[in-house]
Amino acid sequence: MKFLSLQPFVPSGSDFTRSSELFQELGFSISFEAPGYAGFEKDGCGFILQEYDMPAFAENFMLTVTVEDVQAFREMVISKELPERFGIKVGAVTNQPYGKEVNVIDIAGVCWHFVED
Repeated sequence: MKFLSLQPFVPSGSDFTRSSELFQELGFSISFEAPGYAGFEKDGCGFILQEYDMPAFAENFMLTVTVEDVQAFREMVISKELPERFGIKVGAVTNQPYGKEVNVIDIAGVCWHFVED
C-alpha cells in the first residue's frame, strides 16, 4: 500500500483567525475551511489548522518542512516583520546533521523546523 500524504492537525492556540493569517503570510493557501478547521497547502505540503488551545500540547509539538533555501525563507519571514506582527519567534540558521534549519515558534507555541536538505 502506497501512502499518498501526511497532514497533521496543528493547534491554532487561542486565536484561530490570527494563526490562519500567519500561515497565509508564510506562503500557505487555504484549501478548505470548516467550523474549527482549515486545510493549508503549499507545493504539495499540507496540514490542517485546528481551533485548539492547549499550550502544554502545542509547546511539545514539532513539524519539519523542507525548503529550497532556508536563509531566503528566514529573510522573507523577517522582511515581512512576522515576529513583530504575530508575536512569533524566529531562530538563526543553524547546521544540523540533517541539514541547515531555521526554527519558527508559531502563535500556539508549535516549533516548525524549516530545513534545507
